[in-house]
Amino acid sequence: MTGSYDDTASVMFEVSSDSFWEIGNYKRTVRRIDDGNRLCNDLMNCIHERARIEKSYAQQLTEWAKRWKQNTEKGPQYGTLERAWTAIMTEAEKVSELHLEVKGLLMSEDFEKVKNWQKEAFHKQMIGGFKETKEAEDGFRKAQKPWAKKLKEMDSIKKAYHAACKDEKLAISRENASKLDPNMNPETMKKLQDRVEKSNQEVQKIKEKYKKSLEELDKCTPQYIENMEQVFEQCQQFEEKRLGFFKEVLLEVKKHLDLSTNPSYVGIYHDLEQTIQMADTEEDLKWWRSNNGAGMAMNWPQFEDWSIDLNRSLSKREKKKHTDGITLTGMNQTSEQAAQVTKHSSSYLSAPNSSVQSSYNPFEDEAEEEAVVEEEKNSSPVGEKKEEIKTKNSCEKNKDSSDEETTNPFSTDTNGNSNPFDEEPSPGIEVSVRALYDYEGQEQDELSFKAGDSLTKMGNEDEQGWCKGRLSSGQIGLYPANYVEEIQ
Repeated sequence: MTGSYDDTASVMFEVSSDSFWEIGNYKRTVRRIDDGNRLCNDLMNCIHERARIEKSYAQQLTEWAKRWKQNTEKGPQYGTLERAWTAIMTEAEKVSELHLEVKGLLMSEDFEKVKNWQKEAFHKQMIGGFKETKEAEDGFRKAQKPWAKKLKEMDSIKKAYHAACKDEKLAISRENASKLDPNMNPETMKKLQDRVEKSNQEVQKIKEKYKKSLEELDKCTPQYIENMEQVFEQCQQFEEKRLGFFKEVLLEVKKHLDLSTNPSYVGIYHDLEQTIQMADTEEDLKWWRSNNGAGMAMNWPQFEDWSIDLNRSLSKREKKKHTDGITLTGMNQTSEQAAQVTKHSSSYLSAPNSSVQSSYNPFEDEAEEEAVVEEEKNSSPVGEKKEEIKTKNSCEKNKDSSDEETTNPFSTDTNGNSNPFDEEPSPGIEVSVRALYDYEGQEQDELSFKAGDSLTKMGNEDEQGWCKGRLSSGQIGLYPANYVEEIQ
């Protein structure tokens, strides 16, 4: 019955104003309950998006700090200013951690708080909608029903009264027109007069009924207002709780977002300012002067008496002892690695000579150096050993060749044809190798090459770590075995 009332009220009554008291206008207040549930979803989405922004910002700060900390450490900046510059990246890392904490608080506290409140405040029905919306709808409908019924009756009588007044006016108009017509039949005139009188009586009768209906409606109005106010107040109380809760949540969000009140956040910038203030220009310049500039110590040249021991300390065989620990074998290098080896070869070669750098002058005359080396060659048994190695390697090569010709069962087949394996070089005699470092021959019987050059190893390594080899140009000589690697 309630449903039928609502339908008829919607059809019969045209809303004359936008007042809450008009029939059906309470629906806006009912709809506000559904809007409250939707606003809970909107607030949760808002908090969730802000949490994702905080997380993304924290990740970007961390990546930025890591990248620029490496750039600063590898860059040319030095001293206290380098520490001040690095402090900026440290600040970013700490702020990143705080923003991750903000993200966690937004999701674990604020988001969950709204979610739980929504679950407690809005109860879904099996048929759809919310229980709170249904209760408000039923309450308003029940409060409006008596007054709406009286309003409907009054409106029906009002329409009948207006129709009677219209008929009365029409009857009077016809009577007046008949009076002006001289040919009007008296009997017809009498009927028009009776019609006017009857219409007047009908108007008076319906008018009294209309007034009475309006009086009854007025009597119902106070009760109607009271009932509607009661339901409306319940809706207001529900909305008041929602508004107060939203305000509380927003204050919590503000508290979590406002890092300026966080002691850790304030401490980060306090420490950053102190670190930057500690940057000392004079100290940095002094450090550079002592470590890279005019303040460095120098072993200035002094007069030294000549001795055999001093000459031998400059020889390559004494220098070789420092390179025994960096023998490299069985390594495959790409072109990029070979380029890096070439780039750093000078630093690798300079390491064995570090013990004699203080007494070695690169600006000595070439003639003097050649004289010292020649004298060393004649006086040192190592030079004789090298000559023996050359003769020994040559003899071994000839012996191996003759043995191979006489003892190799694969040299010819039964038909007298040559063995196809003869074309492959024997790895025990000649092996292709590649230079790992630059080497400058110190004597006439030594080879000179650059890192990455290819040469042919002839014979085996001797006890002192020297090999005989041939360059691509055909030059044959000795070279240190640990300066090359076999080509796989």
